Amino acid sequence: MHPQTGTVYYTELDSPIGTLLITGDGVAITGLHMEQQATRPTIGDDWLRDDQCFREALEQLTAYFRGERQQFDLPLAGAGTRFQKTVWAALQEIPYGQTQTYGQLARRIGNQNASRAVGLANGRNPIGIIVPCHRVIGANGSLTGYAGGVERKQWLLAHEQAHMDR
Repeated sequence: MHPQTGTVYYTELDSPIGTLLITGDGVAITGLHMEQQATRPTIGDDWLRDDQCFREALEQLTAYFRGERQQFDLPLAGAGTRFQKTVWAALQEIPYGQTQTYGQLARRIGNQNASRAVGLANGRNPIGIIVPCHRVIGANGSLTGYAGGVERKQWLLAHEQAHMDR
């Protein structure tokens, strides 16, 4: 692949939770957005659809939805602050099929009083599913909000639970 600086590449994937929009810079994934997600960007006239550029991501996501993959191994480049990137890195350490509360995540990044900030960073995660923000729940066990919709969060968690022992 020969990425053009400043160009947004994209592809779409039909999944059990709707059509996913995947964006990238030609080297790394910069976004994974679900239908009706408030932060889902509109495909620009200057964007380039390149399914080949996302071949590995499409294969890994398809395997995930079949219950055959529990971790992703893809280059990621989500835009965010240093704090947000710290939270997103911690999200990737939550094991498949398991959940953590915002408070547990805050303690894990070394700031036990940052539950609310962790929640905000979690909500701004630009690379859903691959960076598993759906694995974070409220202190009382409630699913709380999810940018892709609580019903999708519920589906993803149930899907992972059903495929944990494979």
